[in-house]
Formats: sequence, structure tokens, C-alpha cells
Amino acid sequence: MQTPTPPPVRYAKSDDINIAYQVSEANGPDLVYVSGWISHLDMMWEDPYQAQFLHRLSQFSRLIMFDKRGVGLSDRVSIEHLPTMEQRMDDVRAVMDSVGCEEAYLFGHSEGAVLSTLFAATYPERTLGLMLYGGYAAKSVRADYPWAPGPEAQAKRLDLVLNHWPDGVGIEARAPSMIGNQAFFDGFVKYARSAASPAAAHALALMNDQIDIRDILGSVAVPTLIVHRTGDRSTPIEGARYMAERMPDAVLVELGGEDHLPWTDDSESILSELEEFVTGTRPEREVTRVLSTVLFTDIVDSTVQAVEMGDHGWRRLLDQHDALCRKQIEHHRGRLIKTTGDGILATFDGPARAIRCGQAIALGARDLEIEIRAGLHTGEIELRDDDIGGVAVHFASRVMGFAGSGEVVVSRTVKDLVAGSGLVFTSIGEQSLKGIPGVWELFSVQG
Repeated sequence: MQTPTPPPVRYAKSDDINIAYQVSEANGPDLVYVSGWISHLDMMWEDPYQAQFLHRLSQFSRLIMFDKRGVGLSDRVSIEHLPTMEQRMDDVRAVMDSVGCEEAYLFGHSEGAVLSTLFAATYPERTLGLMLYGGYAAKSVRADYPWAPGPEAQAKRLDLVLNHWPDGVGIEARAPSMIGNQAFFDGFVKYARSAASPAAAHALALMNDQIDIRDILGSVAVPTLIVHRTGDRSTPIEGARYMAERMPDAVLVELGGEDHLPWTDDSESILSELEEFVTGTRPEREVTRVLSTVLFTDIVDSTVQAVEMGDHGWRRLLDQHDALCRKQIEHHRGRLIKTTGDGILATFDGPARAIRCGQAIALGARDLEIEIRAGLHTGEIELRDDDIGGVAVHFASRVMGFAGSGEVVVSRTVKDLVAGSGLVFTSIGEQSLKGIPGVWELFSVQG
């Protein structure tokens, strides 16, 4: 098997982190490949199976590949401060910007499917289409997601990763068709060892176990192809079916076989599906709905303070409050939608940034001798010129109602999307939100 010549490795800046990437010659539309748990650009091309798979992808696209921060050839990061999902989305955008890519198809494998799905929901204007292989919405068992590993199985797997890396990578479950192929196993062990240290691999696996994107599946407004093997030993087919049922424009293709890795057993069956999806035509569409984190704040006991201060003093205080909010929203890369008299409505493309913005506003408000409260929810919003609408807006407003003075309260959806951020939460229980069916667990942000 002749190994293709890899493109040169280049670097894009994402904040102060160097993200290693490669881009092939253009043989079709842009396609960003978001790899799974670990990766290493150089080592990918040393493995003839991966190299042939990537070469085949590049035959019908301009293939853009990168190593996520913390692994492979990208800058390593502290395992105590692993990248959040929104930082990983920033890395995707940084690479796309570096190669002059305005919009692309995203192909995500395994954990990369989670990141790709979140990116497509958040930036539909930059996503031509979404392709997932071996993906999942949650990595841990849930009441409506019973096929995912339970705590005991997770603990055993994490112990193997930490104490038996890279032999504990679980290649037998990821590529059972290759059992007996010693050259393949030796190559994959070398690949894994180069991609991440034992501690980094363990920390990343632990963080991935906390990720849960079930609540945002309905917000993916781009054409989606989900490919999954019915006997996948690493990620059961039920997870793919779950996603396909909840994503508005998704098609599920079930293939035979047990491999979780896309470049091993009958990879051509996967590639054929991807090629047909990418090379087909689609109608023009106007982006009017996106996934966003909505932040509401207001001043606690504002009416009482307004009466005590009088119109002139209250107006001056509101001007200082609004200036504080604008400064923090801009700093945390949000968008101020409007002021609400004694508060603000803002949106963010990353929930961790939104939380930290709410915390910063609460802290700054104390210098003005006022207290604010904040509520956040991540969901689909409607873009209406300079305004927004949708259930997510009402949801965030209702969440704010459960916050006390100086407190930031978030929905479970927000909490589940900030795994690895270092943020600490305390549950305030399941609550009924006026006008929104069901009960919803809310969390107070600590610190």
C-alpha cells in the first residue's frame, strides 16, 4: 500500500495557542476533518490506512485537518486547564480563517462528531453540511440514553488509559477487524503515544465523559449525514439513531461491521457516502436560527433604589451599569442585544464565556454599590434584524428569576456544555419555569 505525500504542516493562532493544521489541494469544496479523542498530523500519514483514507477524502474536497489544542503537533496545555468545547470551536474557526475558508463541510469522527455538531448549530452560516461517523450525543448513561457506559465501566476504562497507556487505548474495541494484524496494532500504539501523554489522554477522556449535547440536537439547521456501523463495539448504533431522530435535517446510513475507526474495515463504504453528500447540490438558504447562549441580567431591588436615588441619580447609575455591561460583553466576545431598563440581554457563541461574563458583571456591579442577578440558557434562537426571539430567550429569562443577589444561575444544558472549563456548580433542584412545559434542573455557579 503506497503512502500518499502529506501536505505541509502549518500553524494558526487561536488566542495564544498554536494550532497545527494541514490543507490539501482543492479538488472540491472545503471539508474540515475533526478527528476523535486524540490525533497527530504527522503520524496519521505514517499509518497507511489513515493516509489512504485522508487521501481519498482529498480527492473530492479541499481537505483541512488539524490537531486540537493539547494533542499532536498543536501546543500542549495543562491537564488542569483543558480546552472547553467553545475553545475547540475557536480553534476550528482559526484554522478555517487561516486558509481563507468562509464555509465548509464538517466531518467529525467519534468525539469530533460532538464538536462538529456543536459548531454546525452555533455557526450555520459557516457550515455547508455536517457529516458524522461513530458519533454520540452523550458519553455517559442517562435515563433516555441507556446504552452508554455506566460509572463502573467508565472507571475501568479510565484506569486503563491512565495506568496502561497506550496499550489501554482499547484498540480491540475500536478496530476488531484488525485483530491479528500486528503491524496495524504496533502502528496505532505508536500513534497514540505520540498524540498524547498518559495523563493528557486520561484527562481528555474524563472530560469527554462529561459532555452532553442531547439538548442542542434539534438546533442543528444544516443538512446532516450520520454514518454508523451497526456492530460498533465502542459507540453503540443506538446513539446514532437517537441523534438522527432529533436532528431536523439528518439522514442515517447504517453500515455493517464492528469497527469504530473509519479507516479500517471497508472504509470505502463510508467514503462513498461522504463523497455523494459533498458533491451533491443543495438549495441556497438564509440563516435565521442559530444555537446560542442567552444571558439575562437585572438589578436586584431596582425599583426601591430608583425611588431612593431620584431620577437624576438613577439615570447616572444606569449609565454606569450599561457601560460596565457593554465592556464585559465585548471582552467575552458576546453580542449585546438590548438593555432592558435595569438589565441586559446578550448572546454568546460559547456558554463558558457567557457564564464568566455574567460573573464579571456581578462583580463589577458591587463597585457601583448595586447587586445584579443573571440567568443563562443555551438553545436555538431566531435572528430578527437587531433583535432575537425563540423559546431559549424566554427560558433564560425564567432561569434568571431563580438567581439571588450577585448570583449566576444556569440551566443543565449550559452546565453540560462547559465540561473542562473549571467552573463549579451547585444544583438548586428541579424547577417549574412559567410558560415552559416540564421541570428543569438549574444550577448556581460557584465562585
